[in-house]
Order: sequence, then C-alpha cells, then structure tokens
Amino acid sequence: MAESDWDTVTVLRKKGPTAAQAKSKQAIISAQRRGEDVETSKKWSAGQNKQHTVTKNTAKLDRETEELHHDRVSLEVGKVIQQGRQSKGMTQKDLATKINEKPQVIADYESGKAIPSNQVMGKIERALGLKLRGKDIGKPLDVGPKKK
Repeated sequence: MAESDWDTVTVLRKKGPTAAQAKSKQAIISAQRRGEDVETSKKWSAGQNKQHTVTKNTAKLDRETEELHHDRVSLEVGKVIQQGRQSKGMTQKDLATKINEKPQVIADYESGKAIPSNQVMGKIERALGLKLRGKDIGKPLDVGPKKK
C-alpha cells in the first residue's frame, strides 16, 4: 500500500490588491480603518499638460523692472526698415511674405516693440538690401562672395 502524507497542509491565499485597486479611495479608507500605514503624496501638476510652465525668472522679465528687461529694436532701425520698405514700394504684408514672417513681426520691428532676433534681422536686411545691425545702420548691404 502506498503511503500517503496526510499531514501536509496546502494553504490557498487570496492575492493582494493590484496597484489600481490599492490606489482606489475605498481601499485607502479601509486600510486607514484597519490602522495600517497609508502613505499619500500629492504629485505636482499630475494629470495635466503642463510642459511649458512659466518660471519665476520669466515672470520677473515679463514685469520688466529697470535692472531686468529685454532689449528692444531701436527706433532708428525701425525707421530704416520703414523707409527701405517704402522705397521699394512694399507694404508690411509684402515684406513679411517675402521673409516668411507674420505682418505683425514687421509692424513690431518698425514700431520698436520687437525683441531683436538675428535670424529675422538678417532676413529683413537681405530683403531690403540695407544694413540693420552694427555701426553702418541704413547703409547698403554689401552682397559679395564670402572670403575664405
């Protein structure tokens, strides 16, 4: 006769709660009632699309104090752009289309409200054929082969 081991006991246990179940409101409340330790932490901007948040430094620059401010295009440069554009018989919209920018960008540069960008300034210089940067502002742009 085969000997059976009747003393062996197999204990079937219920699995613990899954991550989603453990995080549910009901699971947290029941764990607190049982006196278990429950760790809760608030995640910063959780579940929101806040990739581009305004930092404190940016907010300070926006307020524009005397010591912290953006440099603007000078009125001299704005007048040179306006005169050069009008001498070629172009509107702000025509110039903007030619350099692939919005008409508002040209208006801001001409009124002195724009924060200068070398890329945009270079496009306007080439379109008008006038220097807008450096000491020779308003003089014709020398378009020649680059020296190596």
